[in-house]
Amino acid sequence: MSDTPRADGSPGGLTHLDASGAARMVDVSAKDVSARTATATGRVLLSAAAVAALRGGGVPKGDALAVARIAGIQGAKRTPDLVPLCHPIAVHGVDVDLTVVDEGVDIRATVRTADRTGVEMEALTSVMTAALGLVDMVKAVDPGAEVTRVRVEEKTGGKKGHWRRGE
Repeated sequence: MSDTPRADGSPGGLTHLDASGAARMVDVSAKDVSARTATATGRVLLSAAAVAALRGGGVPKGDALAVARIAGIQGAKRTPDLVPLCHPIAVHGVDVDLTVVDEGVDIRATVRTADRTGVEMEALTSVMTAALGLVDMVKAVDPGAEVTRVRVEEKTGGKKGHWRRGE
């Protein structure tokens, strides 16, 4: 990080800090509206018994994957309520995919908007709330469930354009 203040007075590239270092919400009103997407992924590590219950429909609370999918969609829409400096934006689409694997469940969320700021935080929140919804549904079978590897994989739109992990 550079110590040189940005044109907006914030120190060295941290746009959520003002010139004195205090947290602030960035003013995006001058930015152009553009189509934007973000995809995030994560994994819930589960016991073999929990994986078997998911595969066989034997989760005591019901359809854990459906509940997790709805939790992920709801989480994307509620992100500004959970992340203090996140802008409330119009979320135009959310896809949450859950795949049962031998180690647990892989989660992939893609969020879309046409707005003045990106949806990376919405995609991350979608993955986390889907994971929490899943953990809540399977905790009777596996109290040791673990949420891991939550990260942004790709984003499009905005001034910086397209970014993909590993490129």
